[in-house]
Amino acid sequence: MTRNELTRAILAECEAWIGTPYCHQASCKGAGCDCLGLLRGVWRHLYGSEAETMPAYTGDWGETGIGEPLLEAAFRHLTPAVDIEPGNVVLFRWAPHLPAKHIAIMIDEATFIHACEPAGVTRARLGTHWRSRIAGIFRFPLQIEPQAQTDR
Repeated sequence: MTRNELTRAILAECEAWIGTPYCHQASCKGAGCDCLGLLRGVWRHLYGSEAETMPAYTGDWGETGIGEPLLEAAFRHLTPAVDIEPGNVVLFRWAPHLPAKHIAIMIDEATFIHACEPAGVTRARLGTHWRSRIAGIFRFPLQIEPQAQTDR
């Protein structure tokens, strides 16, 4: 699969999730998901299975835990990127001193798709508010290595 084909597949799958209600820890297109669940669902669509088994997490995990679990997982499974491009995954921090805790997938340079309360999966503009909170930019890999799938 070429990068352009992969990007088209990512964007088409993201659009198919629009309107999915917000549901913490869920990842079921049309029924419910959170921002991580959206990313997990797109990953499954592209690669056939989860990148790794997800432990249960509470809504306040970013405020109570240590480290950067979301950012660390992104480095394990995605490819770091510099520029914001369609199909890229962007991680956000709610505040500079907190770990990255929100995920979106870019549909163009100024618009992304994400899951949030209470709207569910929806489009949003990447304005100043969001840009100032970017913690990392990543691309889906063109192919995944068998050892990258740690849920087995």
